[in-house]
Amino acid sequence: MPEPVTRRISPARSAAVAARVGIALGVAVAVCFVTGLISHWIQHPPPWFHWPANPPWLYRINQGAHVISGVMAIPLLIVKLWSVFPRLFARPLIGNPLRLLERGSIAVLVGSMIFQLATGLFNTAQYYPWQFFFTSTHYAMAYVAFGALAVHLAVKLPVVRTALARPAADADADADEASDTRRPDARLSRRGVLGAAVAATALAGVAVAGQSVPWLRWISVLSPRTGEGPQGLPVNRTATAAGVTDRAREAAYRLTVAAGGTERGFSRAELEALPQTSAVLPLACVEGWSASAHWSGVRLRDLLAAAGGYRGGDVAFQSLEQGGIYSNTLLPDTHVVDDQTLVALRLNGEELSLDHGYPCRLIAPNRPGVLQTKWLSRIEVRA
Repeated sequence: MPEPVTRRISPARSAAVAARVGIALGVAVAVCFVTGLISHWIQHPPPWFHWPANPPWLYRINQGAHVISGVMAIPLLIVKLWSVFPRLFARPLIGNPLRLLERGSIAVLVGSMIFQLATGLFNTAQYYPWQFFFTSTHYAMAYVAFGALAVHLAVKLPVVRTALARPAADADADADEASDTRRPDARLSRRGVLGAAVAATALAGVAVAGQSVPWLRWISVLSPRTGEGPQGLPVNRTATAAGVTDRAREAAYRLTVAAGGTERGFSRAELEALPQTSAVLPLACVEGWSASAHWSGVRLRDLLAAAGGYRGGDVAFQSLEQGGIYSNTLLPDTHVVDDQTLVALRLNGEELSLDHGYPCRLIAPNRPGVLQTKWLSRIEVRA
C-alpha cells in the first residue's frame, strides 16, 4: 500500500491480530460446521449414518454447541474483518494467479460467513425474512464457507506462521516506535484488541448459552428461549398455528397403530389403560434451546405389541397437522426399542396441553424437537 495510506492505518490492524483472531474463528467455525452436519444428518439421514438413542442428552449438547459456537464467531469475524479491511485495497487488486486465488477465496469466505451467521442467528429467534427454505440453504452454504476457509488458510499459512512466531507484545513495542502519535488510534495496541475480542466472544457465548445450560439462564440476556412455557416447557408451534385444535379435542379421536400386519385404533382412554412408563428427557430444538421434563405414557414397543407385534424396522409417525413440514417423521429401530421412547400422555405430572401435543405425542431420547411428533394420528411399522 502507498506510504501515506500505511501511516494512517492503526498498528493494531496487523497480521499478529488477524492470525490470532483467525485461529479462534477457525475453531468456532469448525465446531459449528461439525455439529451442524450432525444435526442435519439426524433430520435427513443418509443411508450410512447412525445416531444412537443414548445417551439421551447427546443431541442437546450437540445443538447447544452449534448455536453457541456460531454466536461466538460473530464478534471474532467482526474483529478479523476490522484487522484486515484496509489491506483488501492493496495494489495490485488482482496480480498473479496465487493472489487471484487469495482474493477470490476471501470474497467467497466473507460472503458465506456473513450469510451463515446472520441466517443462523435469525433462525434461533424463528425470524425468517426471506423466501428460501432455511434448513437446506444453510446446510449447502456451510460447505461453501468451510471450503473457502480451507483455501484461505492454505494460501495464508506462511503469513500465519510468521505472525504467530512473534509475541504480540514485541509487535506492539515496534509499532509504538513507528506510530504517528498524532493519530487518535495511535495508542490502540494489538494486545488491547485481542483482549477486547476475547471479552466480546465470551460475552456473546454466555449471552445465549442459558437456553441450553439451565444454570446460566439468569445471565443469558440474549437467549430467545428462557426455558419457561406451558407446563414448564417452551413451545415452538402451537395447536392453533398447526390447525389441529378441533381434531385433537374430538370425542371420536383414535390413534391408529399398524403393526404386525394388523391395524388397531386406540382412544385416549384406552391409551391411559395400558401400562404406563415415565422418563425424564430433554426436549432439544434445532434453534439451540433445550429443557428437561418429566414425561409419562405408553412405552412405544408396548403399544406396538398391543397392536399386533413389532418385528423390527423403522416406525413412521403421522400428526393430525396437515401439510406441515414435520407432520410426518420416521423413527429408527434403535429408538423404537429403547425403554425411554414413549407415546406421551402427560407432562410434568399433568395431562398434555394442546400446545404440547394432546391427545398424545412422541417423545424419544436423543432426538431433535422437530422430530418429536405432536398430535399423533397414526403410527405405522415400516418393513
